[in-house]
Amino acid sequence: MSLKAIASALGLSVTTVSRALNGYDDVAEQTRLRIQQEARLRGYHPNGVARRLKMGKANAIGLMFPATPMPFNDASFIDILVSAALLLSQHEVDLLVVADDPEGDHRCLNRMIRSRYIDALIVTHTTRHDSRIATLQQLNFPFLTLGRSQLDAPYAWFDFDNYSGSRMAVDHYLARGFDRIAWLGSHHDQTFTGQRRDGYLATIARHGLPADLCWQVAPSRREGYRMTRELLALPSPPQVLITDGSLLGDGAAIALREAQRLTGADRIELMVYDGLPADSVIGEPVASIAQATSLEVGQQVASMVLQLMAGEPASALQVLWQPALNVP
Repeated sequence: MSLKAIASALGLSVTTVSRALNGYDDVAEQTRLRIQQEARLRGYHPNGVARRLKMGKANAIGLMFPATPMPFNDASFIDILVSAALLLSQHEVDLLVVADDPEGDHRCLNRMIRSRYIDALIVTHTTRHDSRIATLQQLNFPFLTLGRSQLDAPYAWFDFDNYSGSRMAVDHYLARGFDRIAWLGSHHDQTFTGQRRDGYLATIARHGLPADLCWQVAPSRREGYRMTRELLALPSPPQVLITDGSLLGDGAAIALREAQRLTGADRIELMVYDGLPADSVIGEPVASIAQATSLEVGQQVASMVLQLMAGEPASALQVLWQPALNVP
């Protein structure tokens, strides 16, 4: 079915029909609705490639993740991705997942930009000095980061106040009389892991306590379990264990439960960033540093990148959400 047939049926010009179906705002709303209804009745589907070439837009967003660590091991990251994709699809925008290998000099990143397959990028798992973001700024290509990096020029970003979350957790347990508070965090060089660890260390130092209970390991159940068993074997085990992430927390909870230290009078207090994963076998309530649901994060990120595509300046798209403690 052609645009000419729709135009003839409605007594309109082909140009008017084309502009209405392609989203131009110079067509009266009542006319646009008539054209859209007629197109649906006739089963008209525009040629996506031709439409993108004509309008100079791909109607697609790239979501770039690092090859290492593998974020698809994280169920919450998958949920964020799905939530963002669903909201973007409501605006007829596709979400393309793009892997990037820093060792490959960002060849994939440069290829995606040159190909014009995407209109903007969402960059995840940012590092303090992120070469991907520096490259995008040099190329003047629209992007939004999930997390922050140290750059001179303003850019669009969405993040949590990770530093405050750790500070709140340590202050909470200090107020309850605990002074041996351990930190078990990721060894990956990502901005949020550093911010969380810095919040813990700064708060410990502010209260004049030694920082001898801070460990960095691979963010996995296995490492959470292994390190917690080592902590339990210390001559003076910690009274509190705060873990940076759900998987580490799940491994820690399993080890504590096996040792009968997860609940009861002899328990070690456990607080998990983002809470235990949905597939955890632990049924006992565990304290958490809650940030937001994956659904909320995905929708927020998608909404911001749509604003970026619509021409909103990057400096106006900087959102920092605050965490909250969830203590059963």
